[in-house]
Amino acid sequence: MNSRTPVGVIVMILSILLQPLSTWAVQRAEVEETARLLATLLESGRAVIERNQTLIDNPHKGDKGFTPHLFEQQLVQEFRVKTGIDLTALPAAPASIVIPPLAKELLPALVLASREVVRDAQVVINQRGIGYKNFIPATWGSQASARFSKSSHVRLKQTALDARNPKNEPDEYEASVLKWLSARPRAEAFVSELTEEGHTLRVVMPIYYAKDCLTCHGEPKGDLDISGYPKEGHREGDLAGAITVTAPLGIR
Repeated sequence: MNSRTPVGVIVMILSILLQPLSTWAVQRAEVEETARLLATLLESGRAVIERNQTLIDNPHKGDKGFTPHLFEQQLVQEFRVKTGIDLTALPAAPASIVIPPLAKELLPALVLASREVVRDAQVVINQRGIGYKNFIPATWGSQASARFSKSSHVRLKQTALDARNPKNEPDEYEASVLKWLSARPRAEAFVSELTEEGHTLRVVMPIYYAKDCLTCHGEPKGDLDISGYPKEGHREGDLAGAITVTAPLGIR
């Protein structure tokens, strides 16, 4: 183009050039927000299991009443507190930046996978005579993540620098993010990065230790907890790990 090129032509060319970028940017924002919501939903489920841990591990009580239905009710409530989104009203909610179309599809799928894990664990949960049943937030989270990931194009994973479950060991990228996060104060932030030449988005959301978690992960460091693992000596608010969401761009 030279100085005599009509202004209208320049505007038209710029519009054509910028359109793919604009569409790509919107799509990334939608996938990123969906990933954040999925991680928050998984974190909400972990909180529900943690809140009911004493009941689950009660060796004197048979039927605990901690049914899949009750779990889902508490999950919906916890997620509403964290996000302001009512999952029961999701089908009728209009798609928006707050609730992207992809989120409307995948959030119910994760709720279903989460509920099914609790359903399949009923025999263990209601077993009398046994205290620790290894149905803890991390166990539930691993099973719910695996079940959901198997049925969708999006991969959910729990990870930590000192992961007790080998399946949760961080890869090189996750390890670098966790080290970066561990050196910083607690924040409600997440890390997002494009991989595979921009075709895949990875979102890493940190998880922090709550007071109840310290029964197994707190002081005194080195003492064995109820599961037989050495305690790590963590304190409330320390980085516990992260939830990683890996999603291909272009999915609908």
